[in-house]
Amino acid sequence: MEQMIPTVAVRHLGEHVDNTVRVRGWLETKRSSGKIAFLLVRDGSGKVQAVASRKELSEAAWEAVSTVTQESTVSVVGNVHADSRAPGGYELHVSDAVVEQQVEDYPITPKEHGTAFLMEHRHLWLRSSKQRAALAVRSEVSHAIRDFFYRREFTLIDSPILTPAACEGTSTLFETDYFGDPAFLSQSGQLYLEPALAAFGKVYCFGPTFRAEKSKTRRHLMEFWMVEPEIAFLEFDGLCALAEEFVRELVGRVLDNCREHLDVLERDVSKLEAIDGTFPRITYREAIEILKAEGQEIEFGDDFGGEHETILASRFERPVMVTRFPAAMKAFYMQPDPEDPEVALGVDLLAPEGYGEIIGGSQRIHDHDFLLARIEQHELPLSAFQWYLDVRRYGTCPHSGFGMGLERFVAWMCGLKHLRETIPYPRMLYKIYP
Repeated sequence: MEQMIPTVAVRHLGEHVDNTVRVRGWLETKRSSGKIAFLLVRDGSGKVQAVASRKELSEAAWEAVSTVTQESTVSVVGNVHADSRAPGGYELHVSDAVVEQQVEDYPITPKEHGTAFLMEHRHLWLRSSKQRAALAVRSEVSHAIRDFFYRREFTLIDSPILTPAACEGTSTLFETDYFGDPAFLSQSGQLYLEPALAAFGKVYCFGPTFRAEKSKTRRHLMEFWMVEPEIAFLEFDGLCALAEEFVRELVGRVLDNCREHLDVLERDVSKLEAIDGTFPRITYREAIEILKAEGQEIEFGDDFGGEHETILASRFERPVMVTRFPAAMKAFYMQPDPEDPEVALGVDLLAPEGYGEIIGGSQRIHDHDFLLARIEQHELPLSAFQWYLDVRRYGTCPHSGFGMGLERFVAWMCGLKHLRETIPYPRMLYKIYP
């Protein structure tokens, strides 16, 4: 009885040295001298160089090798050889090859293509080396986020995407019809996360959020993923410590598990290796003085733009925490500093190298009457927030939380200049295809 040839993932070829296996995947590139051909085959787990010799193949197999085109689906059988010069350290000496689907006129060729063209073909651009590397880093960061909170006994709470009220005005919300009533795509899971504190103590949500900002900057997307922890009895200093620990651990995870991907992206990892250590902290007031000294026209009460964040971050090798922003410019739920009520107990964590704010958080107002006054002050619909006030009416406690955008963090890790390459299908201003 003929022995079955096992189909093996490229990443596991090292377990099958000197054995015959089958690899199924897609042809990335091919070189041929007429008598010998080198096929670079990708299966999603990695790439392997398959070496095919005309004299060792049947006519049908050699015909397949000779005529196969870029991104065609292939099945290649061969003996696994260790070779330190080959991609992944192993090579496949081909004994049989079949083209499962021959591709004609693949749109993305080795020549240079403009970004607009590549974005129109995003569904195919995903296959390129750098795009795969960036999304592999994204996947690792997502796993690391869940591991971080799981090990610290947080409970995952899935916040709704459809919400009945705009929390901070409707100018940046996507509105939709909900059976005759207006509904909005969520900007944050935070408000829905807070009620779970009295049930679980330490909770987080992790999912898509939406901002209808008419912005074309490299730092903004209309749809992005955000992780948001919320912790009962945690006050502001503890929140800053948690955010620092969180970022340090994620950076370490990327350095430990994504070196190969960072090499593909030509990332200078020394910039990331410098992250290990205590993050500097400055107040908003101190930040304003730094910016003024740098020639920026900015006053107390002004928000930071991208240029401001870049200037501040450039003074430090590690991420910098800017704390205690003016309460008037921050969200209605932020707790004022009891020693300086003009500012809120909030923090923005700015990444180095011009990547801007990657974390924003605060201690929350836990006093019912004070929160009620803030809702009225911000002219928010009281009827929409009765449930949120209930959290302060029935078992309130001091609590804090933050949010981190996944795409900005991944862009920083990968050294990418635009968020569009950190998410499989970016949603940008006037761009929703494919």
